[in-house]
Amino acid sequence: YFLGADNQGRDVAARFLYGGQNSLFIAGASTLLCLVCAALVGIVAGYAGGVVDTVLSNLIDMIWAFPVYLLAISLSIVMLGKTFDFGPIHLSSSSLIVPIVIIGLVYVPYVARPVRGRVIAITNSEFVLAARGLGIRPSRILWRHILPNVATTLIVFAPMLMALNIVTESSLSFLSVGVQAPNASWGTILQDGQALLYSRPVVSMAPGLAIMVTVMLLNLFGDVLRDILDPKSVRGR
Repeated sequence: YFLGADNQGRDVAARFLYGGQNSLFIAGASTLLCLVCAALVGIVAGYAGGVVDTVLSNLIDMIWAFPVYLLAISLSIVMLGKTFDFGPIHLSSSSLIVPIVIIGLVYVPYVARPVRGRVIAITNSEFVLAARGLGIRPSRILWRHILPNVATTLIVFAPMLMALNIVTESSLSFLSVGVQAPNASWGTILQDGQALLYSRPVVSMAPGLAIMVTVMLLNLFGDVLRDILDPKSVRGR
């Protein structure tokens, strides 16, 4: 009991470690899901243009109109207490997949918009226009010219988006609409320590400090990645 016990006599240090594992796993998986979905939507909208771009852009704007936390809480409340069967796959509301999907989807518009703008700029560049003029297939243009240039944007977004996802997951779990028992996360431990704030503050302080330090380090890492992959931003300061 290195960090003491909570109000149910459970080892706070053990829950802190296992809860941190779940928080980082949810943040990483939801970041990967968000980047994949945002890349697909942004690339299709930016490269196809026309009606496809209009429909996808309006869909992105419609999702963007909802506040992130309000949308995430609403989706979580709808999915709580339900089970989903996809053939042999059985998914319950206590599964970690539920917060991963919810958190991953609510941030898609915030990444898809910059990706779409980047794709439009690359599509109108001279080397892509020359490739089209030479009759190169669109699939080859996407694979050889569009994706490598968009990949740097997605890599820069990854650590900052993961930091946001950690905070979002902790907020949802603190409100009891995120990670469900018997699983634990830093957010659920914060909620457990709320009633013990004056008698055993370490129950809340440990996950709170972990969230703060992790988010700060991820943001610093994102700044370093941006400086390495986008030297123009350094010269523009």
